[in-house]
Amino acid sequence: MKKQLNLFKLRKLMQKGRPVAGGRSFMNGLGEVVRAVLSGAAVGAANGLFGGGGGMIAVPLLSGAMNYEEKCAHATAILIIAPVSLAGAVAYIISGYAFADVVIPAAVGMTAGGALGAVFLNKLPLTAVKIIFVAVMFAAGVRMILP
Repeated sequence: MKKQLNLFKLRKLMQKGRPVAGGRSFMNGLGEVVRAVLSGAAVGAANGLFGGGGGMIAVPLLSGAMNYEEKCAHATAILIIAPVSLAGAVAYIISGYAFADVVIPAAVGMTAGGALGAVFLNKLPLTAVKIIFVAVMFAAGVRMILP
């Protein structure tokens, strides 16, 4: 018989604030929940408005406002952005701004790239992750101002 996730035990762990990924504890208190909701709203708004880029905002918010370790912030940003990106893609397809024949193959490629990136995140030292992240953010900013 396979072991199933016992939600009661998980709830007890959450209430005790035991450490999880990267030494971070589950959210404690209303203030942290409010910060998470506001951060999520900012990420969602940016992703919807710009058609992407929410992850670039999510990482600094998670590491700054939510006190996540850097690598945990990158990993969590992926989980946050996935449903936001899906909702945005559906809205853009319905509005006629994006086309399913492009979105679906691109999503397959991005999924494979995401898995590969997760492998690298686990193997690279934190300094390398930070340098790569800053370089990508800088390059994206420069690209946005070029004609």
